Amino acid sequence: MIRSEILREIAPILRDHLVICNIGLPSQELHMIDDQPTNFYMLGTMGLSSSIGLGLAMAQDKTVISIDGDGSVLTNMGTLPTIANNVADNYILMIIDNGSYGSTGDQPTYAGKKTSLAAVASACGCENVIECQDKDTGEVLQKAIDSKQMTIIVVKCDSGNIKLPVITMDPVVIRDRFMKAVQA
Repeated sequence: MIRSEILREIAPILRDHLVICNIGLPSQELHMIDDQPTNFYMLGTMGLSSSIGLGLAMAQDKTVISIDGDGSVLTNMGTLPTIANNVADNYILMIIDNGSYGSTGDQPTYAGKKTSLAAVASACGCENVIECQDKDTGEVLQKAIDSKQMTIIVVKCDSGNIKLPVITMDPVVIRDRFMKAVQA
């Protein structure tokens, strides 16, 4: 499976939660598949989905799911020790690891070579780290939500992108409707 297929499969699970989605194609894909006011689409900040998601989880009680990519997490390696040392049991970080920088042309990442992001997260002190295959994502995500424990999920999948347009919604509109969803 590729990332867009995973997002399509888990969209019904995501719908009831606050979602922070990684910059570029992941946000575009989620927007196309199941646009919701509870989805915050990152339009210009690579590597910060996990950090923003953690901060949001610490600030309120609703479940927050950050969808990040292996390339973005590698760009902001400080996020994993920060997550490990600031436990928020309403927070799930789902790293879709396709071994590439998908939004910029599928150049390989180190996660597609020797670096295991699950091992890195564990080494940073994250206690609930699960690596799964793409086909198991829905089941693993639902179990993480039900556990009510902070969880890092590393989803191993194939590299590849679908063609789709950029998000034309104004960033202020995205922010405002998301803030209303957080407050609801």
